[in-house]
Amino acid sequence: QLRLVESGGGLVQPGGSLTLSCATSEFTLSSYAIAWFRQAPGKEREPVSCSSNTDDTTYYLGSVKGRFTISRDNAKKMVYLQMNNLKPEDTAVYYCALKSVAYSGAYFKDPNDYDAWGHGIQVTVSS
Repeated sequence: QLRLVESGGGLVQPGGSLTLSCATSEFTLSSYAIAWFRQAPGKEREPVSCSSNTDDTTYYLGSVKGRFTISRDNAKKMVYLQMNNLKPEDTAVYYCALKSVAYSGAYFKDPNDYDAWGHGIQVTVSS
């Protein structure tokens, strides 16, 4: 069974940075599309950033574009989300997700498309 474990969250001041990491148990991570979602209290889960299995096609939520970067290390079976210039509205529980794909080139924004999820990690941006 695929396991995902997020780390790197916490409390940060506005303007600060955090790097979220997601350790996976998948030896063929290159066969998976990846994504980070977030969910704030009282709101629906939303896609923050998504990437195809070859990382040649990516999506960023408009409010995070230019501040967040999704990446992966297939050899280490890790997925990352670098978050810079954090804002209070970025406060949420962040989740990493994987989707097994049979072809390259597509990312997926619908959470229902994903096969596996981490348990989530809290990110709080506050002074």
